[in-house]
Amino acid sequence: MSTDLRGLMSALWVENNRHWDELADQNTLTQLLGTGKPTQREYLGCLVGDVAGDTLFVRRLVHAKHLKQLQFAVAGDCEGVERLVGSFHTHPYRADSAGHALKERGLSPMDLKTFAAAPDLVTMVMWDLDSLD
Repeated sequence: MSTDLRGLMSALWVENNRHWDELADQNTLTQLLGTGKPTQREYLGCLVGDVAGDTLFVRRLVHAKHLKQLQFAVAGDCEGVERLVGSFHTHPYRADSAGHALKERGLSPMDLKTFAAAPDLVTMVMWDLDSLD
């Protein structure tokens, strides 16, 4: 993956999480119920690339079609994307009971089931600017 592509992924994370530090008056329950203010959104993109031998190259990132972004969920698809090798997903912070931002390095059972059922060769998740797994 090129430095420019990694920079684009970082920029998308920043754009979709730009209000992460406005969680002081929020908590997870109000966020999950949708009654809190949306402080960030999840993002889904399609990774374009190719495989040479045992190496996978990610060359580009394109927005998922039919993208619907919510605070703790995202929907969209990569159908029809030529040379699709996988997906890119941002995972936002959530608020603890005191309104502090929590960075969780884990995916929900639904996320894991969705990614496991996909034909992707790779799934990349960004938790923070310094965390791409």
